Amino acid sequence: MSGTPLGNHIRRLRFEHGEMTQEALAREVGVTRQTIIALEAGRYAPSLELAFRIARAFGAGVEDVFHWQ
Repeated sequence: MSGTPLGNHIRRLRFEHGEMTQEALAREVGVTRQTIIALEAGRYAPSLELAFRIARAFGAGVEDVFHWQ
């Protein structure tokens, strides 16, 4: 399954925020689209700073975006 025990709701949140593209989210938080793809697939755990930047992009708390599986 996933490579990290940290799960996330990034894909759902992107669609709930006007079907935001992976590229748009990547630009907003300062990473590559490939990083967003890896995060959504659970192959990569973000740094604490990146987790906060992603949460802020959605106007959510970190715990609303990421969860321990």
